[in-house]
Amino acid sequence: MKVFLCESIHPAALELLKTRAEVIEDWSRLSEADAIINRNLQLPRETLEKAPRLRVIAIHGTGCDGIDMEYCNEKGITVLYVPFLNADSVAELIVTLSLALLRKIAYADRLVTSGAPIANAPECLFGNELGGKTFGLIGCGDIARRAARILTGGFRCRVIGYDPFFSPKAAEAGIEPFPSIDAVLEQADLFSISVHLTKDTAHFINAERLAHCKPGALLINTSRGGVVDEKALYDALIGKRLGGAACDVWEHEPPTVENPLVGLTNVIATPHLGANTDEALRRVGVRMVEQIFTVLDGGKAEYVYTEAQL
Repeated sequence: MKVFLCESIHPAALELLKTRAEVIEDWSRLSEADAIINRNLQLPRETLEKAPRLRVIAIHGTGCDGIDMEYCNEKGITVLYVPFLNADSVAELIVTLSLALLRKIAYADRLVTSGAPIANAPECLFGNELGGKTFGLIGCGDIARRAARILTGGFRCRVIGYDPFFSPKAAEAGIEPFPSIDAVLEQADLFSISVHLTKDTAHFINAERLAHCKPGALLINTSRGGVVDEKALYDALIGKRLGGAACDVWEHEPPTVENPLVGLTNVIATPHLGANTDEALRRVGVRMVEQIFTVLDGGKAEYVYTEAQL
């Protein structure tokens, strides 16, 4: 079997892949591929048509935005994904970014490394504690639930959330269900977005929605950049409707200084680091390779995207 891979995966996963597959890295050889491993690739129809032997697209984690699912369904190409195994890393990043925003860590680092004169504990770096805050979750899936357990157990936060499919597991994690996104935003001191990017969620965090935010609230986005209207976010930050934002995902990745959000003193910008830990990359990568082998051997993947899900 031949597997196209032009992005990095964990060494343990790559070692496993090479036990049974020839790894192709050259785009000119895409036509030979039986499978494609996808972390951040864009795979429109015109690209997929260059791979007539393709049977599997294996997503390194979750999210099939950028893949022409209509074409995959037409051709019977399995689009498999590996959920849950990177959830701890993303949940920890949500909490990390929250603390960094509250304590103005990134801004403090910029001031110190700029070489400008700075006093100890200056007024411009007054921060806030996470303890006891009301934390809102937009989307209450596995990642959000793991974050909720950290927030309630470690920081005594009141965690509130909205999900159209709010489950008993969310309640068990300590999330108080709210009837709408707007209702969450009206009470949350901080809020995190944990949803897939679909036609229904594209730019659903927009100017109208941000107008419902509690003044000075902090936004954390570790899901997909396209769910947030970045111009609306910029306006809310400049207009002081929001107190700050931490974005790990962007409409155009990786983020650059051309993005007006990047460089704002109340914005933390990271380049899609959510699952970028040794532990998560190993878990996800190895399971993904195992699932590729399963499908190419004639079996069925554990988790598969279909066009109907989008």
